[in-house]
Amino acid sequence: MADDIKTLDDLKEVVGEVEAAPVETAAPVTETVVTVEPKRDALGRSYATGKRKDAVARVWIKPGSGKVTVNGKDMPEYFARPVLQMILRQPFTVAGVGGQFDVMATVKGGGLSGQAGAVKHGISKALQLYDPSLRGALKAAGFLTRDSRVVERKKYGKAKARKSFQFSKR
Repeated sequence: MADDIKTLDDLKEVVGEVEAAPVETAAPVTETVVTVEPKRDALGRSYATGKRKDAVARVWIKPGSGKVTVNGKDMPEYFARPVLQMILRQPFTVAGVGGQFDVMATVKGGGLSGQAGAVKHGISKALQLYDPSLRGALKAAGFLTRDSRVVERKKYGKAKARKSFQFSKR
């Protein structure tokens, strides 16, 4: 067939035959909607691990009155600074579920600021697992992304990570 084409008119005839040929229609494609199931344990809780700097937080959330317990203490007792308490409340305000969940968290490592960030990360991940519809709001606010910035290690021959000792010409 390709040998028969010598001029443009021959090409037009062949293309016309191809266009005139009946086109088989494929079966209609149906879109499958993927629904994410909530992940809860036998007690109706969702669990997630949050991390920030050197702090690691294990967080459980369950429906309740909004009580937050960190390492066996109430939130205002463990995180005394109002800024740290505000950081812990952020995921609930963004998701619009303030005062609807009780939080039980254990956190180790790092300082208070890093621990607050780790608990916030854990709360966000646990909320998303408890109710997958909250994922959009939490993701848009950036609460599901782990902040990977950590302290740079000290190098050999340096005073700190980058600071050098004072230079002496004589």
